[in-house]
Amino acid sequence: MFELEGVSKRFGTLQALRPVDLRLPPGRTTVLLGPSGCGKSTLLRLMNGLLRPDTGRVLFDGQVLPSQEEAVLAVRQRMGYAIQGGGLFPHLTAGQNVDLMARYLRWPEARIRARLDSLVELTRFPADALARFPGQLSGGQRQRVGLMRALMLEPDVLLLDEPLGALDPMVRSELQGDLRAIFARLGKTVVLVTHDLAEAAFLGQHVVLLREGQVVQQGTLAELEARPADPFVTRFIQAQRLTLEGSA
Repeated sequence: MFELEGVSKRFGTLQALRPVDLRLPPGRTTVLLGPSGCGKSTLLRLMNGLLRPDTGRVLFDGQVLPSQEEAVLAVRQRMGYAIQGGGLFPHLTAGQNVDLMARYLRWPEARIRARLDSLVELTRFPADALARFPGQLSGGQRQRVGLMRALMLEPDVLLLDEPLGALDPMVRSELQGDLRAIFARLGKTVVLVTHDLAEAAFLGQHVVLLREGQVVQQGTLAELEARPADPFVTRFIQAQRLTLEGSA
């Protein structure tokens, strides 16, 4: 679904992403994993055209992402995008946040209503809370609204940037279970950014481990653990496990 060929990105003196070659399989959940500042979110924004690569090219569904803004916007409608905290507009209700793009594209009212109803059922969001503003919602509810908004246009792929990072452990655990069920039910291509090993193991079918803007290794988590390509792979996994044990 996504192919990156020699893609790199620099912000001033910071080399956020070194030349990367990567192919992400369709219909599966790929997790971009690694410590803070390793280039995970930069890679995700390059995939949906929010950033342009300094070198190389990004292909989506076999086609190079266009450079013209209008053309990029048309392609981006095939990609759902959700970030930590939901990224909601505070002056719009939950329902207005979700159906914003559908109304911009002038979907018929009946189609919008039907899609909202199906998303409320899918995400287990309370229907009566659609009339509330983001400030009146819990953190978990805001994240569900962000997910519904990402899914509103029935996209081919779902891009999630640390979607559960700001939630308390109990809410996070509940949403992880819901996300895995949603991924399985929809069968879409999903790319998920996280720095959490347990989350990657629970949600991901394919793991891409990054460090300092480079891909260190990719495969299943079991493969990374059994056959590490670099000592960093083992150090990262062990450090995460020690953190989990210490917080238990």
